[in-house]
Amino acid sequence: MNRDAPDRTTRIVIAEDHTLIAEGLRNLLEAEFESVAVVRNGRELLDIVTVLKPHVALVDIGMPLLNGIEAIPQLSKLSPATKVVVLTAHNEPQYVIEAFRAGASGFVQKCCAFSELMIAIRCVLAGDTYVTPMVVDQAVETASVPAPGPTLTSRQREVLQLVSEGRTAKEIANVLKLSVKTAVYHKTSIMDKLGLHTIAELTRYALEHGIGTTTYHPLAKGASTVRNC
Repeated sequence: MNRDAPDRTTRIVIAEDHTLIAEGLRNLLEAEFESVAVVRNGRELLDIVTVLKPHVALVDIGMPLLNGIEAIPQLSKLSPATKVVVLTAHNEPQYVIEAFRAGASGFVQKCCAFSELMIAIRCVLAGDTYVTPMVVDQAVETASVPAPGPTLTSRQREVLQLVSEGRTAKEIANVLKLSVKTAVYHKTSIMDKLGLHTIAELTRYALEHGIGTTTYHPLAKGASTVRNC
């Protein structure tokens, strides 16, 4: 496609909680596509997908309320035709594996050039997949290695992320539309399964496994400046 002739049919959603990055991407993409929307967390992403039915969603991993890996399968149920490109600072192969297992079609690092992002978008729109070259070889090697440790359900991972963000049982219940009793049950079940005994231990586990962010939790040192990407 001629770069001087913007695509007037493709709808793009950017799910990114860093305002500077989100607005910068929107400005660049608006020169290429007619419709570009921005949301700040995983829950907003699911809401806008229901209405907009975008062709492509650019999804960060470490978003508040619902991280990108957990949001992807829910997004796919709401809008099966939407292609997901994970856009992240992570370069660990396991994140690539998890992203594609969740239903992503592309994986691009934030350090890439805008031209590479455009290649990834064009690839997924054409029905192909795309992975940033610098991590693809490592991802292939990692794919054959089983993930260690106990496996949490999707709901348990959602609850764990909210716990790691410092949310109370009532807040978790409101976000997930559960009863407070059910929210507490899930938290207890997670602690039993992982063999953990305190909120601090749960928070540490979430951060180490790419489930939570450090933005909200009062126990995370440097919470106002340190972020999971």
